[in-house]
Amino acid sequence: MDFDLTEEQLLLQETVGQFLENECPLPRLRELFDDESGFDPVLWKGLAEMGIAGIHLPGEYGGSELEALDLAVVAEVLGAHATPVPFLGHSLAAEAIRAGGSDEQRGRMLPSLASGEHLATVALAEEGGAWLPDQWSMPAPSGTTGTISGTKETVEFGEHADYFVVGLAGGKLGVVDRNAAGVEVQRVEGADRTRRLARVDFQDTPIEILEDGAGEAAARVRDLGLVLLAADAFGGARRLVDMSVEYAKSREQFGVTIGHFQALKHQLANMALEIEPARALYWYAAHALDHVPDEAVRMAAVAKSHLCDRYSQIARDATEAHGGIGYTWEGDTQIWFKRAMFDRAVLGTPRQHRDRAADLAGW
Repeated sequence: MDFDLTEEQLLLQETVGQFLENECPLPRLRELFDDESGFDPVLWKGLAEMGIAGIHLPGEYGGSELEALDLAVVAEVLGAHATPVPFLGHSLAAEAIRAGGSDEQRGRMLPSLASGEHLATVALAEEGGAWLPDQWSMPAPSGTTGTISGTKETVEFGEHADYFVVGLAGGKLGVVDRNAAGVEVQRVEGADRTRRLARVDFQDTPIEILEDGAGEAAARVRDLGLVLLAADAFGGARRLVDMSVEYAKSREQFGVTIGHFQALKHQLANMALEIEPARALYWYAAHALDHVPDEAVRMAAVAKSHLCDRYSQIARDATEAHGGIGYTWEGDTQIWFKRAMFDRAVLGTPRQHRDRAADLAGW
């Protein structure tokens, strides 16, 4: 039995990787990292034209009809390049509408999301780190339409989104148009400048509830989000290992490259051993979402908790391996270090999901 990715999935990763090498090399990434908006619509449009914006959506809505694993292997490449695009929020918002929307809602909204014509994101987190469906407290209207009031925190690319998929009390989801009455978006300065954040306030704002499969849709969005964060973490951690190895080959001290020093050799080897075996963890978690439903929820929690912990540690180790330059704004490792901070915090901490995984396993 072959446990590797398919040829098509490997080609997908190679194609996206080559596109990013050409369109968002490190100098361009640094420009966007330092820029006020941190968003390049041309870069996102290019990815959308490749089908990335709707890769997991049904063909009848303009999607590619691929699976969660295909979405996750793209997330790995985007993480490796620290790509400043709204992939996570857009993918989760589109999945919410696909999983929870009516036929009419899907037909009206998904085609423009699949093409990238419109940008969507999810507005889930509430004050105190309340990320998960059973923690949402924003009151939902009693019918399929109505209004909402309240605040959502840590909304990825909220300033640029056309639609918000909002998490509501009882695990419900609803869609708000950016131009609806009572929507106020305020930029929030986060550490990870590759994923720009906003706080979104709603005041008697019209909302359209996603009625089909209300609780199941929210759970699907949660678990897919955990897997995509795990995949991003793997890609970022693997990139930091490669960057550290290359630096060790070129940086000289005492007349030799620092890669000759035994202590650094051990550190680099340990970094590789920490992350490389974890690749299969996010692969299986993504596969389980579509094929092993009995294990999907627990494996998503395990993948998020383990890989985001590993990413955080490898980011620290890579910074140390780069010496003084690793601690500066001029150094490149800080970009991935801050991305690791985002991956660790969003949708709940590793400790929180380890607790969930233990409960789901009956421990």
